[in-house]
Amino acid sequence: MSTVPINDAATVVLLRDGAGGASGAGGIEAWLLTRVTQMAFAAGMTVFPGGRVEPTDADLPIVGAGCTETAARFGCDESLARALIGAAVRETFEETSVLLTAPPAVLPDARSDVEQGRVGFGDFLREHGLSVDADGLHPWARWITPAGESPRRYDTRFFLGALPDGAAAQDVTSEASAASWIPVGVALEQAQRGELMMLPPTLATLASLVPFATVAEAMASAAARTLEPINPIIRITDDGQVMADLPDGSSITVPRRMTR
Repeated sequence: MSTVPINDAATVVLLRDGAGGASGAGGIEAWLLTRVTQMAFAAGMTVFPGGRVEPTDADLPIVGAGCTETAARFGCDESLARALIGAAVRETFEETSVLLTAPPAVLPDARSDVEQGRVGFGDFLREHGLSVDADGLHPWARWITPAGESPRRYDTRFFLGALPDGAAAQDVTSEASAASWIPVGVALEQAQRGELMMLPPTLATLASLVPFATVAEAMASAAARTLEPINPIIRITDDGQVMADLPDGSSITVPRRMTR
């Protein structure tokens, strides 16, 4: 049986303080997208912005010390760290119109050209005097797609990113059927009721954010997190439920659509 290659990928957990503002009264909200059912991977699932690392992501203009930190935290070389951060920022722009750059910028009209490949993301950044802000992303988790559960496998590094002042996430990508800000606790409840379908990494990441009252608190805690790769073990229970067993001894139900 042939081995499915594991591709590097990056995901941004894009966050903002809720209606209560930085006081925490409104809790933390995450930008979540529901992928169209035609997608080859995670079709119909509600996910964070992100995607596969492309060869050009390592060559994007970038500033900050975040590449060195990311390399150390994820145990990779700085070239891969640079590519992961570049992919994270590029995918966030393609899927939400939000730029995580230095200096900050709001240029949503260029998003579709970048997403459709009519303009390279690096060329777009250089044209506007922008660089990827490596210090704006905080390593949070690392998940590896289990063998046999999908025709594609990814080694995905998760980053926290805060919505920049003046920016507005938009429901624009062709890869999503819906997208919106949802309080992290509400998103978990919707998944538990079956209103949203989520893969184990999304569920676990949302749960990990529930204890924090503000985005700043979550960001400040990122440096203390353990980033050992999580490679779930998939099993089927006697009643036909598909479960993902995690290294900490917990288990998460896997939506059946993932196993098609």
